[in-house]
Amino acid sequence: MEAIDQTGRGSPFFRSMTTLPYFLAMPAHLGDRVFVLILALVVDAILGEMPWLFAHVPHPVVLAGRAIAFFDVRLNRENRDDANRKLRGIVTLIVLISGAASLGAAISVFFGCFSLGWVLECVFVAILVAQRSLYDHVARVAIGLETSGLAGGRDAIRHIVGRDPESLDEYAVARAAIESLAENFSDGVVAPALAYLAAGLPGLLAYKMVNTLDSMIGHRNDRYRAFGWAAARFDDLVNLIPARITGMLIVAAAAFVPNGAPAMAWRIMWRDHARHRSPNGGWPESAIAGALDLALLGPRHYGQVVVNDPWLGDGRAKATAADIRRALGLYWIACMLLAGLLAVVAVIAG
Repeated sequence: MEAIDQTGRGSPFFRSMTTLPYFLAMPAHLGDRVFVLILALVVDAILGEMPWLFAHVPHPVVLAGRAIAFFDVRLNRENRDDANRKLRGIVTLIVLISGAASLGAAISVFFGCFSLGWVLECVFVAILVAQRSLYDHVARVAIGLETSGLAGGRDAIRHIVGRDPESLDEYAVARAAIESLAENFSDGVVAPALAYLAAGLPGLLAYKMVNTLDSMIGHRNDRYRAFGWAAARFDDLVNLIPARITGMLIVAAAAFVPNGAPAMAWRIMWRDHARHRSPNGGWPESAIAGALDLALLGPRHYGQVVVNDPWLGDGRAKATAADIRRALGLYWIACMLLAGLLAVVAVIAG
């Protein structure tokens, strides 16, 4: 195999542009991975969730969920003590992350069998970076509030948050949508992009497994407090850097939206991020609260449980559908800034 020289001229992408050999499906050169990632973000922005495809084949995240459920049923039995369940949760985490990374490597090898394997990889990455689907789900909440009032907002919000929709008034529905947009921008877009940038498809699939594990078993209730402990802690760890980058992207995007407040977003983010119960969620959520001059988080209902969290931000708690749309505009600008940042990385990488 030809070695990659310091100028990048030995990279698969450069060679494909000159001698037209096969473009390796798992680009070894950082600049090549950035190229594929930027194209994937564009594909995702255009095609979204691709329901026409997943009406016939299961989505990779659905397959991850089935694997997690398999381990949950067999290892997380109520007759075991907490220490035993915690140990089994650690084993579950290790086995499933290792399996996801191995699958990612195998898919890369498979894609490498084709002359345009990079195109297949681009589409695969687009499927796992939930940029457009996040926008669509949050936009449906704004549409529901605008067209059907509180009932429409509640019906839409139940698909993206874990709290009880019936406990929410119109303002709380709008706040929940904006909070979900900010947090999932980190978990669903920025973090997967960075995982792919760092380790290709193995890194991307491993991250999606970690994130799905946290969403399914990383809860603080009686069933998952012990078994899901490792998943929740590891998810916190891998999202430390993406959450902070997401917060800074939101701050920067605030400079390009009508009535945006980048200085306030920066101040509120640094002041309030630690008020969030998550070590990561507070960064993007407090940033967007400051950027839009809102107050987010606060007391919430999860089933019969009331969570008395503090407010993030100094602005209005009475958020509306118009504020959701402002947040969505901010989000798209932040996504474009992310793509621009990746382009800079590609140039630096050669």
